Amino acid sequence: MIRYLPFLLVLALWIYAFIDCLNTPEEQVRALPKVVWVIIILLFGEVLVGPIAWLVAGKYRGPVPAGGSTPSEWHRNHRAPFVAPDDNPEFLKSLKEENKKDEALLKDWEADLRRREEELRRRERGEDPKAD
Repeated sequence: MIRYLPFLLVLALWIYAFIDCLNTPEEQVRALPKVVWVIIILLFGEVLVGPIAWLVAGKYRGPVPAGGSTPSEWHRNHRAPFVAPDDNPEFLKSLKEENKKDEALLKDWEADLRRREEELRRRERGEDPKAD
C-alpha cells in the first residue's frame, strides 16, 4: 500500500493544479496564457514540473484585485433578512386566498353532491329526473 503513496500524491497534485488552473479567471493568470498553462500541466504532470510551475509562477496569489470579490464576501455583505412565515404578510395573504379558493370549491362540490342525491331520490321514486 505504501508503494502506491508517491503515485497517489503526484496524481493528487496533478489534478489539483489542473482544476485550479481551469477555475482561475484569466486576469489572475501570470506569464503565459491560460491555455498554455493547461497544456504545460497536462504534459509535464507526471514529473511534477507542470503542476509545481503552475503553483509557483502561474497564478497571481494575493489579495483579490480591485472591483472583484469572492462569492463568500458577496454573501456575507448581501444577506436577506429572514422573515418567519407567521410574520410574512405576503405568505399569510396567499394562505387566505388559497382558503377562499378551497372553500368555494368545497361549496361547489357540496352543491353538486346535493343535486346528484336529489336526482337519485327522484329516480328511486320513479319520477322523471328531467322534469325540472
